[in-house]
Amino acid sequence: MNKSELIKTLAEEANLAMEDATLVVNTFVDAMKDALIAGDRIEIRGFGSFKVKEYSGYAGRNPKTGESVSVIPKRLPFFRAGKELKEYINQ
Repeated sequence: MNKSELIKTLAEEANLAMEDATLVVNTFVDAMKDALIAGDRIEIRGFGSFKVKEYSGYAGRNPKTGESVSVIPKRLPFFRAGKELKEYINQ
């Protein structure tokens, strides 16, 4: 399911106009992005949690040429599925 399919499903199931469903989904996604950028953890009970993991820089190696390259520090989003979601999928 992609974002437009989610919007369509929300509009149909909640009997909303497409514009309203689009606003709801975009507001939800934007709020999640803003929280992650601020360093907050997001927990949706029964679904899972999102957080940002920080990785420090290190000296890596280009496997093709063998030359040493510097890998910059980075922050990456991480999702962990909740217990209820895992159980629901494995029924």
